[in-house]
Amino acid sequence: MVELLAPAGNFISLRAVLENGADAVYFGLDDYNMRANAKNFSLSDLTEVSKIAEEYGAKTYLCTNIILNERLACELEKNLETISSSQIDGLILSDIGLIEDTVSHGLEAHISVQENVTNSYTLKTLKKLGAKRAILSRELSLREITEITEKSPIETEIFIHGAICMAISGRCFLSYGLYGRSANCGDCLQPCRKNWTLTYEEGEDNVVNFSDVEDERFIITGSDDGSYRTNFFSPKDMCMIEHIPELIKSGVASFKIEGRARSPDYGAMVTGVYRQAIDNYLENPSEYKVKDEWMEELTGVFNRGFDTNFYFTTPFETSEDNQSKYIKKDIGQIVNYYNKVKAAEIRIWDDLALGDRIMIQGPTTGSITHTIDSMQIDGESVSEVKKGCNVAIAIDKKVRQNDFVYKLVERNIDD
Repeated sequence: MVELLAPAGNFISLRAVLENGADAVYFGLDDYNMRANAKNFSLSDLTEVSKIAEEYGAKTYLCTNIILNERLACELEKNLETISSSQIDGLILSDIGLIEDTVSHGLEAHISVQENVTNSYTLKTLKKLGAKRAILSRELSLREITEITEKSPIETEIFIHGAICMAISGRCFLSYGLYGRSANCGDCLQPCRKNWTLTYEEGEDNVVNFSDVEDERFIITGSDDGSYRTNFFSPKDMCMIEHIPELIKSGVASFKIEGRARSPDYGAMVTGVYRQAIDNYLENPSEYKVKDEWMEELTGVFNRGFDTNFYFTTPFETSEDNQSKYIKKDIGQIVNYYNKVKAAEIRIWDDLALGDRIMIQGPTTGSITHTIDSMQIDGESVSEVKKGCNVAIAIDKKVRQNDFVYKLVERNIDD
């Protein structure tokens, strides 16, 4: 059975993806991973991460996938004993030099996409070094992935959803060149996502397209100063929800969701949708159908528009800004949860009404989305409440004191 591997940027995200069906989680350690700007975890957190994952029967993979200099490589090697004692299952490595040390400490060695693995010969070499799994390059087609996996002596893993980098397997110097902040050390400021200005040399009226893709186009907007603006460095997000059968038939061992720097509700929603899709297909392959609501749910959280990356053709459409249908508005905090009547008391600092969709998040709760269908103040049913008061709402799933409460507000994508 294929593994569904989900991201965890903090304890709330960890709980959120596990509650929604992740078979395994991956997460970062301060100083050693490709999401330096995420909250991440410390060495002292790892035992707690392992305990929480064990509650769900899930595996745990620690990202140590930056380009390591001598100092960081030595530090990581020294920390392997502590990492191993925390009962973490494995490390995601960008440096093959640490495979032997990792395995000798009883940890699985998974090779990062940063290694740009593109053929079965590399996989055979990684097997000899002791690696158990390799994340295949994002630049491969599904046909190539299937062929490589059939010949591979170790497990293969692929990304199925989330942000795509403009550079080969994420190896990019743009952020370092502009800001002195290295993407290869996990500190990317994502200048590729910005709105760039184009200027043309005098006499150059056209941009010549030498590509084989007939429908190639960039979104270019003219400005009053005669320049043009575009997001042509920034690809759309990957979304493979409509192609689960083809992906499973490829023989890949693990499907990976990108997004350690994204919010807990993103992890919860995306993990839950792919969990449903995978389970539905495995239960009855001949009757499997893609559900319209899956795409509806995926577009409800942060995204830059969707594409299938290199799986079927060369991607050419550039992304725009966030295309999600809702924004989260901070409106309150949980005061208490009453188990017998399954109701939560919320202190609110914004108006609330029946039919509103809210999101509740906390380190033990994870991320829960709920549509309000019953509210009470002092035992009396109400249809709406004003900010500055406490209100009780009916909710079956248990929430906790001090959990954060957000209201999902429909946004105008054209804003």
